[in-house]
Amino acid sequence: MADRGVRVASGIAAGVVVIGVAEIVSVLISPDSTPLQAVGGWIIDHTPTGFREWVIGLVGTDDKLLLFVCMGVGAFLLSALAGVLEQVRRPIGSALFVVFGVLSTIAALGRPEATWTWAIPSILGVIAGILLLRSLIERAERSADVTEFAIERRQLMRGIAIAIVAGGAVGLVGRVIGLRSRSVANERAEVTLPPPATPAPPVPAGADMQIPGISSYLTPNSDFYRIDTELTVPQVSKDDWSLRIYGMVDREIHLKYGDLAARPALERLVTLTCVSNPVGGDLIGNASWLGYRLDDLLKEAGPHPDADMVLSRSVDGFTAGSPLAVLLDGRDAMLAVGMNGQPLPTEHGYPARLVVPGLYGYVSATKWVTELEVTRFDRAQSYWTERGWSPQGPIKTECRIDTPRAHGTYPAGTKLTIAGVAWAQHRGINAVEVRIDQGEWQPARLAAEPSIDTWRQWAFDWEAAGSGVHTVWVRATDGTGAVQTADVADPVPDGASGYPSLTVRVS
Repeated sequence: MADRGVRVASGIAAGVVVIGVAEIVSVLISPDSTPLQAVGGWIIDHTPTGFREWVIGLVGTDDKLLLFVCMGVGAFLLSALAGVLEQVRRPIGSALFVVFGVLSTIAALGRPEATWTWAIPSILGVIAGILLLRSLIERAERSADVTEFAIERRQLMRGIAIAIVAGGAVGLVGRVIGLRSRSVANERAEVTLPPPATPAPPVPAGADMQIPGISSYLTPNSDFYRIDTELTVPQVSKDDWSLRIYGMVDREIHLKYGDLAARPALERLVTLTCVSNPVGGDLIGNASWLGYRLDDLLKEAGPHPDADMVLSRSVDGFTAGSPLAVLLDGRDAMLAVGMNGQPLPTEHGYPARLVVPGLYGYVSATKWVTELEVTRFDRAQSYWTERGWSPQGPIKTECRIDTPRAHGTYPAGTKLTIAGVAWAQHRGINAVEVRIDQGEWQPARLAAEPSIDTWRQWAFDWEAAGSGVHTVWVRATDGTGAVQTADVADPVPDGASGYPSLTVRVS
């Protein structure tokens, strides 16, 4: 009987080959048809909301990396178990791979853009893995009966190592070729954005206080948060992209990317916020967006009087439901094609996405958008409302402390500048107040406000006095006079609330 180490290694080698063969076969079909991609997509779609929010609160925008790591560990353990069981009671190990293949095939075929060919990578990968597993286990059993067991075992382990390296290399090559073959990076680099017919107002110097540690007024594209349901970034060519506006309208509209050039473009400063952002969190960013007015596009289609929602759909099947009245109330909701003076980065929706001031992203900021269905809230649900989130999604008045760092220690008499950002998109920020411990609320200094659709920097100077631990609290007042609520709420179902705070020690 083969020893346990050989059995475990045989199973791992077979598992690597399953993934490697599936990856290289997917080059001819779609990089998203591989087992890990398909299973990962299924996990994202079926993860309970509470657990998802806990993970995002723990790792932020690294949630997809964590999922890949967990899937890799799971595949490693499953493969090792298959190797052990295949030798102990054949063909249970092979059966484990079959079950994995069936489940990954079902997951692949369930993706919105899938065709029947998406089953092929999982099927061929599992067949190759089972053949290798059975071959290795049979050879291990034969080697256990010969006199030169140690020599045979070394040779067998060498063969297993070669299989692992070869399978991993094939998988890596397949992944790289698949991603590069559909990459639109070169196309995007050659795109020339249209000049805006209505440029954004210039950002005055006073909009950025230049305080060390505070978030810059404009968030660089590379630092802008990314939250979506895709494990890998969709690659959509502008030549293949189109937008369909249909449903409860007088006339259906179809637009190609080239058709947009005949329309007047606008440029606006807008802060986007994720509904998953915890109090004081960083799932928020401010950018200059270039695009085309959504209200003009919708009015051309002629929405029916009884319609009240626009269900936007992404190329990957994601949907978001936006209140029609909000999109038509005159705010600068747009079909965006540019971000901070550049074509949209692929991870932020190239070639086109939606940007709607005043709504959380889960009901408005659809990336890689291809459809706008005019409908009603009582007739359709979007991706996240089906999972228990509120259907409307107006952004709450909130603020954040960027500096100083929490739990820092400072000598008595130190002059500290407490600073951060506050936001209430499409209402603006009228005031920010700071409270030390249970003292009185005191007004903070405010930066200039180029737009009510963006965040606003604030700062408060405090002379640290009195030794011990002190708690700093902050609250904002929006342009309507409404004060940020102290009521603590989790992100689910319509955004977190409460006062952000930090503690410092004065010695």
